[in-house]
Amino acid sequence: MNVRDAIEQYILWRQSLGAKFVAGSSVLRHFLRGVDGNIGCDKVTPEQVRAFIAGAGPLTRTRAHKYSVLAGFYRYAISRGYATRWPLPDNEPKPPRSAPPYVYSREELRRLLDGLERHARRALQIDADTMRTLILLLYGAGLRAGEARRLTLADVDLRESLLTVRLSKFFKTRLVPAGPQLVGVLAAYAGRRARRPLPEGRNSTFLANRDGTPLVRGSVDQSFALLRRRVGIHGVEGCLLPGLHSLRHSFAVHRVTAWYREGADVQRLLPVLSTYLGHARLSDTQVYLSMTPELLQEASLRLERYAQGGNHA
Repeated sequence: MNVRDAIEQYILWRQSLGAKFVAGSSVLRHFLRGVDGNIGCDKVTPEQVRAFIAGAGPLTRTRAHKYSVLAGFYRYAISRGYATRWPLPDNEPKPPRSAPPYVYSREELRRLLDGLERHARRALQIDADTMRTLILLLYGAGLRAGEARRLTLADVDLRESLLTVRLSKFFKTRLVPAGPQLVGVLAAYAGRRARRPLPEGRNSTFLANRDGTPLVRGSVDQSFALLRRRVGIHGVEGCLLPGLHSLRHSFAVHRVTAWYREGADVQRLLPVLSTYLGHARLSDTQVYLSMTPELLQEASLRLERYAQGGNHA
């Protein structure tokens, strides 16, 4: 089997196991641009593989991602008999640490909400009401931006204070409880949403443009970035650029900080937060434990009380 067919078969195999594999398939098809796809897998040289992985720029985490994707493909190819040798290098450099995500302060969150009316005059289709509801939904429930955009009217159960998040990042559906303040925001928006077109009835998206059509990721991201800059939030050196997804990180960090202040057993509650956020691994949630100076200070105070023999629940 030639390398092109083997790669396409591998992509289909990964997707059949439930993985979206969007980024991985993109890496493999990019790899094919630098080799002859009609040759056998064993005809791809170690030099070609090293050149693709290394790229032309400085060392980044992208290199580690490319290595991981190609390693997965070659393990598959060897197990199926499409390849007999391992062309990847054995001495890969350690990837640099990824920049931590940005966490909004509560004062910055207020600035975002206060700046919406002025910002809406420049917005083309995403009105202030919808953007405000989106921001509060991401921060109040910790949803991913795509999960919030895909919520339908049927998914938002205001009576039970429950959101049904379908087919999220790992093809899983989860139920997300909403607090009373967020439910109030959603109920108010739902009343106004009912006066907009519902092209698919109850299956129409909960958050929608003025004409009832679903929010488009690019338009939403662009509109939010414009709002963020106008209220003077530009990020800090060493962190990822603040965006909509930062609201989810802010929800998690502020929740953990509040638990420390309340004297709660944070380690016991982390699996609960992990499930609520829809994380596949607990380690994905544990990164929030050292994300801001405020949270580190609360953790330090907890450790100090423990050392002095105080309550460390």
